[in-house]
Amino acid sequence: MEIPTHDSPHDEALTTAVRAARRAAAVIRERTGTLGNVRAKGRNDFVTEVDEAAQAAALDTIRDAHPGDEILAEEGGGPASIPASIEGRRWIVDPLDGTTNFMHQVPPYAVSVALQEGDALVAGTVLDVSHDELFTAVAGHGLQRNGRPAGTSETDAFDEALLATGFPYRRFEHTEVYLDVLADLLPATRGVRRHGSAAIDLAWLACGRFDGFFETGLRPWDVAAGVLLVREGGGRVTDYRDTAGLTPLFDQQVCATNGRVHPPLLDHLSTMADVRL
Repeated sequence: MEIPTHDSPHDEALTTAVRAARRAAAVIRERTGTLGNVRAKGRNDFVTEVDEAAQAAALDTIRDAHPGDEILAEEGGGPASIPASIEGRRWIVDPLDGTTNFMHQVPPYAVSVALQEGDALVAGTVLDVSHDELFTAVAGHGLQRNGRPAGTSETDAFDEALLATGFPYRRFEHTEVYLDVLADLLPATRGVRRHGSAAIDLAWLACGRFDGFFETGLRPWDVAAGVLLVREGGGRVTDYRDTAGLTPLFDQQVCATNGRVHPPLLDHLSTMADVRL
C-alpha cells in the first residue's frame, strides 16, 4: 500500500509516521499468538514483549528520519507530569493500543503515531493492525482512510447516535458515576460500544462509523493521532467542560463527536466533569 499524501507541508512527517506505524504493525503481526513475557504496569494495565519490540521499531524509524525531535511514547517510563505545549516538535507514539485485546487475540488493536509542533497536532496516523486499515490526517489538509478522503457522520439527532466508550479498568472509585451516565445514555441513543482501543474508536468516529466517543483516564499516546483524525474529519474534540486544543490529550478527559451531537453528549457527561481516572 502506498503512503497517502495530503498535499501539505507536513507530508514528509506523515510519511515518517506511516512508516513507523507499519514497521510496528509488522512486528505485531509476526508475533501474534506469542506474547513472551507479560508484565503488569498496574491493575489491568499490561505491557508485553510485543509492545516493546513494536515501539523499538517505530522509534527507530522516527529517529532515523528526524534525529533531533523529542519523542513521547507509552513504554519507557515517561514523566508523571507531561507538559502540554512544547518548544519544537514531539512525536507521540502508542506502539500497541489495545494490548489486552491483543493478548487475548480479540480485535481490534492498533498503532498510533502523531506529531506535535508547539501547541498543535500537525500530522497523525492510526493503523488498525487487525483489519489492515490506515487512517491519516494532516492539520488543515483533511482525513483519509486507506488513501481516500473520509469524514464524520451527518447524524444530528442524539437519539440516532451510536457512541463508543472505554470502561474503567485500572481504578474503580468513580464506577458508580460512570454507570449512572451510561444508564442515561443507553436509552437516549442507539447504543454504546466498547472495543478496548481508544485509537480505533476515534478513527472509526472520524470516518463516520460512530457519532460520538467519551472516556476518562486516557494518556496522550492513546489519543493524540485519533484527536487529529476526528478534527480533520470534521468533528469536535474537547474535555467534559468543552475545552478544546491540547486539553483533551493531557487532562485525561476526551469527548469527541461529529460536532452535531457534541452539546447533548456534553450535557450527559456533566456529572463527570471532575473525574480524571
